[in-house]
Amino acid sequence: MSYADEPRRQNSQTGFFTTIGIMLFFFVTGMITLGMWGCPQYEVWQKGKLGEAQLSQAMQNRKIQIQEAEAKMESSKLWAQAEVIRADGVAKANKIIGESLHNNEAYLRYLWIIDVAGSSTNKTVVYVPTETNLPILEAGRFAPTLPAPTVHKGESK
Repeated sequence: MSYADEPRRQNSQTGFFTTIGIMLFFFVTGMITLGMWGCPQYEVWQKGKLGEAQLSQAMQNRKIQIQEAEAKMESSKLWAQAEVIRADGVAKANKIIGESLHNNEAYLRYLWIIDVAGSSTNKTVVYVPTETNLPILEAGRFAPTLPAPTVHKGESK
């Protein structure tokens, strides 16, 4: 290579670096412009997606509440049916017991005596039959009697 080619080579290198610099400048300027335009657009898009997610969650929560309410309603209906069946059974049992006790005074008297005697083994009960089948109650015989309250003229009770 000769010294005559040296300025052309320097010119060629300077032009190359100038072209790279200009391209870099436009690239950076383009990126800044894109960022200034894209950031607000991204924020709008992000908020839209957040709103869609919240709406979807609210709809799912509503569906869950509806299903829970329907389950409670079905459960209440089944409980009501069970109560009706139980009441029907109790009514039938009462009817059977009532028919079996009808004209069975000896058994009723036995049940009454058992009830009066109680289930305690340390208790002594003496049953004295009377004309009306009522026990003689003398529990108040030993209670002290209190004098009747006196009302003076001009006073009220």
